[in-house]
Amino acid sequence: MVLQVVGTALAAPKPDWRPTFTFQQFRAGTPLRIVAYGDTRFTDPSVTTGTNPSVRRWLVDRIAEEHPAVLLLTGDTPYTGSKASDWADFQAETASWRTNHVLVLPATGNHEVNNNPAVGIANYLKNFPQIAGHRYYSALLGSVEVIVLDCTSDTGPKGAQSTWFALQLDHLPRQVQFLFIVYHIPWVADEQSQVLANLPTKDARVFRGILEARLPKLRAKVVVFNGHIHNYERFERRGVEYVVTGGGGAIPYPLLFRGSADLYKDTGFPVYHFLTLDVRDGQMHAVMWKVKNPEASVLSVEAKDQFTVQALPPVAGDSTTRTRGTPAH
Repeated sequence: MVLQVVGTALAAPKPDWRPTFTFQQFRAGTPLRIVAYGDTRFTDPSVTTGTNPSVRRWLVDRIAEEHPAVLLLTGDTPYTGSKASDWADFQAETASWRTNHVLVLPATGNHEVNNNPAVGIANYLKNFPQIAGHRYYSALLGSVEVIVLDCTSDTGPKGAQSTWFALQLDHLPRQVQFLFIVYHIPWVADEQSQVLANLPTKDARVFRGILEARLPKLRAKVVVFNGHIHNYERFERRGVEYVVTGGGGAIPYPLLFRGSADLYKDTGFPVYHFLTLDVRDGQMHAVMWKVKNPEASVLSVEAKDQFTVQALPPVAGDSTTRTRGTPAH
């Protein structure tokens, strides 16, 4: 059965504790398949510097074959966000997603604002009408909520986006078993990226701090998806899974060494990849699918990492349909 993408945006003034969008075709407790990946850099297919058009296009169609209901993009979707032609190439290459009625939930990256930030953001919002002009937003998908944050806006502990993020965490709907957070810049990074790229950034640490301050009260398990590093990394910190997924087609970044905190130990390179996230029966099972040989005449993927997150047990007497701050009816 093909799921129809039907969303409702709330028009209340920000900051607002309610989900920005509620997609009513997703029911709490029903199975849900999601794909997450990023750093694709869509542009003219003749451009082979900085992006790999053959792998990029193949991954798009391979993801469509997974039949996800939802696709999370971790940013750097176009090569140059201010170029309308790059967005036209994005639309042309991702036709299979629209054919399959995939709900795409994107995050901004630094490439979205390359050269001309205002034009880049305008192009970004125009090409993702489903987010109704929101640079950061939340989407309720039954037992899953996705919070997408904007790395291109100025932020701080008391900024508008930070205040909104804190409210979203404080009022997470009680039906939510799994919270996925999407932000382009890594909140946790391997030792090489810490030293050479000064990651995570100050803004990323601010958001991570807001989350960690609220973890003791959260009844949902949290997974954070980042991009920016054109490789794959995975960490566990204070009960949260942090996944760096930047293997969508941009020029690969080699990790010369992986620190002890990185739960992915494979030294194979390059790591073009995507993740499938299957939510069912109170657990989320994730698999990282890596392109075996990007130079092969026929491309294929293999499962190179996987992990499972178990939902927390319900609190006695708690309703699965109430929203914190809203009386039960």
